[in-house]
Amino acid sequence: MTARKPAPPAPALTVGIEFALNLLSGLRRRGIDGSELLREAGIPVEAQHQPGARIATLQLAQLLRALIERHDDEVLGMLSRPSKRGSFALQVRAGIAAPTLEQAIRHIAHVFRLLHDDLSLVLVHEGQELAGVALDFHQAEAASNPHLHELVLRVYWRLFAWLVGGQLPVVRFDFAYARPAYSEGYGPIFPAPWRFEAARSAMWFQAERLQLPVCRDEQALRAFLADVPVQVILPRRDAGASGRVRSHLQRTQPLWPDLERTAQALHLSPSTLQRRLAAEGSSFQAIKDQLRREVAIYRLHTSDTPLAKLAVELGFSDTAAFQRAFKHWTGLPPGGYRQGR
Repeated sequence: MTARKPAPPAPALTVGIEFALNLLSGLRRRGIDGSELLREAGIPVEAQHQPGARIATLQLAQLLRALIERHDDEVLGMLSRPSKRGSFALQVRAGIAAPTLEQAIRHIAHVFRLLHDDLSLVLVHEGQELAGVALDFHQAEAASNPHLHELVLRVYWRLFAWLVGGQLPVVRFDFAYARPAYSEGYGPIFPAPWRFEAARSAMWFQAERLQLPVCRDEQALRAFLADVPVQVILPRRDAGASGRVRSHLQRTQPLWPDLERTAQALHLSPSTLQRRLAAEGSSFQAIKDQLRREVAIYRLHTSDTPLAKLAVELGFSDTAAFQRAFKHWTGLPPGGYRQGR
């Protein structure tokens, strides 16, 4: 029997450098540069000046961890009063003591209000079908920082989802600010339709999910709190047709099959696969480019593979084509990115 070739290791997902800089926004509003924290997280400091630069999501989690540990503030300097380490754990404990998601949201919102003066979490409804959690600001400076909206929505959505077993599909995310220039990077962070310039920032889900039982115990709580940055910040892998395409391309690299061969492997026609990807806001070429970008960043961080060999592994015709693509993806040439690791 022929031994099965092991699947290549999954590359780290990547996000735009803007998401790292957004985490530093609270400190920078207070005159603290934060470049030392970027270096501590393994993020090239020069990347912050390169539009389109990208970093591994694990670096983003490490930056969040370093920020909290260095400044003892779980809201990263974005609110008028710091939230000392352990404050988030207190809210999570209030949540797991509730019987249902609705009660957990109310318990967590109550503790959040005791800890913070600038902002509240509010349970809201839209008709009979949708329920949600909105951000209610009481302080203008906090409300003016869109990165605070991003952080709170992301963290508390992932917390509420974890409480009920890991799944809480969002129907829509509302953002009470203008669409930012880097919004194309919202996809993995906020995987649902977006509405900008809304009256309030909020996450929306089916109202019936409020009655889902909270299913976490003390042991699960300890595991969750042991690695909160990874649990709440890192994007989750794509599901649906996008996830199947991504998995197939990852298994078959460095062959990098085209749309027709991928559709055949997934037992779909090319047109059906294209329609399903479009319905998820994606495309075959976008997924392929995203995966090649992630593999490239992962390999540059973890190996000394010559650029010419890496270009071949990624399916490029020559090194120059790879270098052009990588600079387009990240804002930096591959050699410069490797030096900055």
